[in-house]
Amino acid sequence: MLLDPTGSIDDLWPAFDADTPLPPGGRALIGPDRLEEAADLPLELGLHIGNDANVAALVPWFPRLALISVAFPNFADGRGFSLAQRLRAAGFIGRLRASGPVIADQFTYLLQCGFDEVAVPDAVAERQPVEQWLDRIGAVSLGYQRGIAGRGSILERRRARG
Repeated sequence: MLLDPTGSIDDLWPAFDADTPLPPGGRALIGPDRLEEAADLPLELGLHIGNDANVAALVPWFPRLALISVAFPNFADGRGFSLAQRLRAAGFIGRLRASGPVIADQFTYLLQCGFDEVAVPDAVAERQPVEQWLDRIGAVSLGYQRGIAGRGSILERRRARG
């Protein structure tokens, strides 16, 4: 299931693994090992990265990338949240996708960190339908971390009150 704050959306990004030839045009979601190969092809490029990717190494590719998909190996691994904030802070303005078994309770945080959409496996989608995800947007109004939208944290609000 692929969804954004409006609900379920179509996935327009076909994934190409290392053994599948890249198309002559259109869109392609590839891994970092295929960036050089795809650099001069007339493709709209999406890049699927691990949650430990080196942001500085990706910055030169930002102008070529319309989508970055960040892998979440499980819902308890929060490195993807930090990576999303670093990608946005480094200037990535394209579409940012969280990909993996995250849960609906994390949807607001994903959006606050800069993600535009979330791709979850079928097993998660069966347990948590789209309505549950949409219902979670805004359910948490404060957090201990600053969101990408510039919202202050709980700690900053406490300090401001004196």
